[in-house]
Amino acid sequence: MIQFGLRLHDAEQLPMEQLLPLVKEKGFTSAHLALSKAMKEYPCDPSALTPGYALYLRHLFEKNGIDVAVLGNYLNLAHPDPDAVKDMQEKYYAHIRFASLLGCGMVGTETGAPNPEYKFCPECRSDKALITFIKNLKPVVRCAEQYGVTVAIEPVARHIVYDAKRARLVLDEIGSHNLQILLDPVNMLSMDNVDRREEVFAETIELLGKDVAMIHFKDFLRQDADGQLKACGAGQGEMGDYSTILRFAKQEKPFVFATLENATPENAVACREFLQKQYDNC
Repeated sequence: MIQFGLRLHDAEQLPMEQLLPLVKEKGFTSAHLALSKAMKEYPCDPSALTPGYALYLRHLFEKNGIDVAVLGNYLNLAHPDPDAVKDMQEKYYAHIRFASLLGCGMVGTETGAPNPEYKFCPECRSDKALITFIKNLKPVVRCAEQYGVTVAIEPVARHIVYDAKRARLVLDEIGSHNLQILLDPVNMLSMDNVDRREEVFAETIELLGKDVAMIHFKDFLRQDADGQLKACGAGQGEMGDYSTILRFAKQEKPFVFATLENATPENAVACREFLQKQYDNC
């Protein structure tokens, strides 16, 4: 009842026509597709995202029995330059239209930082940054409503929407059934809360559970050079127990897409099997 998938730019660097049969062979049935990272041989600016391109990919994924769980477009909607924001919004509009033709119900994004570098700064925690993000996200969500596509935001500890309470504020302020949550449990952790992660997960499920449209799975190590958590494949780090999230998926989210992140071509199957075993036992 859970559909494990793979973030395609974590897989072998092969043309999509060769990659998808290999992904299927490894036991994955869905994929996180970021065109700029997984389809580097082709342009991905808005003018390139034609119906023909979308339908070519749609038929290719269908032929290989793989669903496009989410079309990733992770841009900084809190950028301080209004012209840059306008360009990014145009890319979101194009990805939403493309997703509707691709047979993909969701465009995923993170929530940015109020600087051009898209890096953590104290201002990420400010009300001003949150207001800016919401203002710039609203027209993207309205576009998604027109095309029948979901925009899913991903809370990240070092971005503007850094916890479940802040994500709930965004959902409530925009008030659209086409805005939901892409839940990445590890992305909500930091050195400040990693030892309280079960509390973090419980609060997230309580506040956001009904709006979770998809789940990302990865792991972490406390070995990053700048003192932050370092991401790695599920079962390859310190997380250990995923039962809270997996039980939530099992009880409340039948057939939910759950794509692996930060896996490698060498360990992707082991990561999937690690999670599947915990899912079966929870």
